[in-house]
Amino acid sequence: QVQLVESGGGLVQAGGSLRLSCAASGRTFTTRYPMGWFRQAPGKEREFVAEISWSGGTTLYTDSVKGRFTISRDNAKNTVYLQMNSLKPEDTAVYYCAVDRRLIVGVSTTASDFGSWGQGTQVTVSS
Repeated sequence: QVQLVESGGGLVQAGGSLRLSCAASGRTFTTRYPMGWFRQAPGKEREFVAEISWSGGTTLYTDSVKGRFTISRDNAKNTVYLQMNSLKPEDTAVYYCAVDRRLIVGVSTTASDFGSWGQGTQVTVSS
């Protein structure tokens, strides 16, 4: 079982940047899971943001964050990152990381196909 803890959220003005971290513990990375970031705004469903393969060589982004967000991972530190630049008020949400149980990037971007969810970290972007 993998346990995930997100951090790095906060309040930022539009146009600003934040870097989220997702630290894994437990049976960390013994299975070569791709890792994903999702977000959930109040009253909305949890939506896919980005995903990265075990090697880091394959990434996938939802259209609304392409060119602004960058996902990366450091397997030696059991940590996945989400660098968020040019933030917009519509990026405001709780951000979660999770493991992709399908084991291949892009097979699914549905939250139900991901697991070991962390508690989330709040990102608030003011206009």
